[in-house]
Amino acid sequence: MKKLSFLMMLALMLVLAACGGADEAEPEAEGGADAGETEDAGEAEAGGFTDITIMTGGEQGTYFPLGAALANNIINANIENVDAASFSSGASVVNINGIVDGDADLALVQNDIAYYASQGIQMFEDDGALEGFQGIATLYPEVIQIVTAADSGIETVEDLVGKRIAVGDLGSGAEANARQILEIHGITYDDISEEYMSFGDAAGSIQDGNIDAAFITAGLPTGAVEALKATKDINLVSISSEKIAELAAEYPYYTEHTVSADTYGTDGDTTTAAVLAMLVVSTDMDEDLVYEITKAMFENTEQFSNAHQQGTNITLDTAQDGMPIDVHPGAQRYFDEQ
Repeated sequence: MKKLSFLMMLALMLVLAACGGADEAEPEAEGGADAGETEDAGEAEAGGFTDITIMTGGEQGTYFPLGAALANNIINANIENVDAASFSSGASVVNINGIVDGDADLALVQNDIAYYASQGIQMFEDDGALEGFQGIATLYPEVIQIVTAADSGIETVEDLVGKRIAVGDLGSGAEANARQILEIHGITYDDISEEYMSFGDAAGSIQDGNIDAAFITAGLPTGAVEALKATKDINLVSISSEKIAELAAEYPYYTEHTVSADTYGTDGDTTTAAVLAMLVVSTDMDEDLVYEITKAMFENTEQFSNAHQQGTNITLDTAQDGMPIDVHPGAQRYFDEQ
């Protein structure tokens, strides 16, 4: 009898130990790093989920809502086994470097900045020509807006001399535009007090009286400018057609653009310069996946239009206009089929 009781107790202890072990292992199986890595690896081997990161721009610019639409409403909604996510960044120059460094798979950039990077000139001169990125498509005009308060007394580019001017994030495409536009007017940073800041911060600083004007390069209408206009009367400074022609002669990706008075409710139309926004991709991305992304983009362009007014300018007809770099083979295959 004692032997039987001992055996029963031993069996009970073994059962309890087994149950305890299962309870301890369960959290790791549900969400532990090791379990997740094993599951992801299994899915990858079976042709499972592919993570895609998309670099955009400041949250009050145009890249941000369009990049979010590309990730959520176009890629995730139309391509199986892909998980795309977009995030805010310092825009063009930062985005090019992000693709080259492997920090992102897709990015929105200005076409002039993509060209400079591919040639190793302008802000990329110290690094030399960069590799590792190709084009998918050009998207819409990126308009250089020189924004001031209506009572600032600034009416011309020359009036910026001696003033506190936001020139965009350090090393950004907007900053390059600011420097080049000032340059053709005979103005350097020595002649102004330059401030490096995002579009949203620049608009807030104009509102608070901490700066006098801001260079903002983005699609129209730009959220930061609209937010400023909601609280303060603004003025957009025109650039003469002669100066824009001079600018384009030296930097061929600039074009002349008119900002209608209706855009922000200003007193009149504004003549200014523009470049083109474009989508770049890592050269390492699979050709079939780039094909599927390109196809999804141009078969669902209404998603861009729903995200931002500039989305209406994203069309298959203009997708290769002003393309300054080689097109990824996956995107090129889609265009060749049309």
